[in-house]
Amino acid sequence: MNRVEAIEALLPQTQCTRCGYPGCHPYAEALAQGRAEINQCPPGGAALIGRLAALLGRAPLALDPARGHESPPRLAQIDARACIGCAKCLPPCPVDAIIGARKQLHTVVTELCTGCELCIAPCPVDCITLVPRPAVPPPPAPAVNRLRYAAHTARLERRARERSTLLAARKRLASPDPSGA
Repeated sequence: MNRVEAIEALLPQTQCTRCGYPGCHPYAEALAQGRAEINQCPPGGAALIGRLAALLGRAPLALDPARGHESPPRLAQIDARACIGCAKCLPPCPVDAIIGARKQLHTVVTELCTGCELCIAPCPVDCITLVPRPAVPPPPAPAVNRLRYAAHTARLERRARERSTLLAARKRLASPDPSGA
């Protein structure tokens, strides 16, 4: 296991971006390269800071308050009376824990939600809140989060490539034939 993998294995894999990086893997890379401090992950909190300090041979630090605060595990909850079905909460969920369709009520799959908060800001009617996670079911394991995030990212990249290919084909069809034929 290389250094980045060892660091990433310690991270909670919430993919919340509160560390200042677009996900847990980029944060692990920055830590391995000495470009980031060990105290930037609110979901991991003091326990993670201690494990990172031991692994990297650094002194433990207090959690950076600019990144947020440590809190018990939470999950997103959607107010069914307020949800308008806009679907703006679906793309930012890094593990696809929100399901629904346009103009339909959306719901959070409790077993999958990492409590990352990324679904809150895009909601135009503020119907999403974070609530304390119940003991059952337990939060998803970091390895499961990592796999779901990889699948989410791959799907978004595939859709972007497909859209780019489609737009290029439409552009070619709309362009006049340069030979005049």
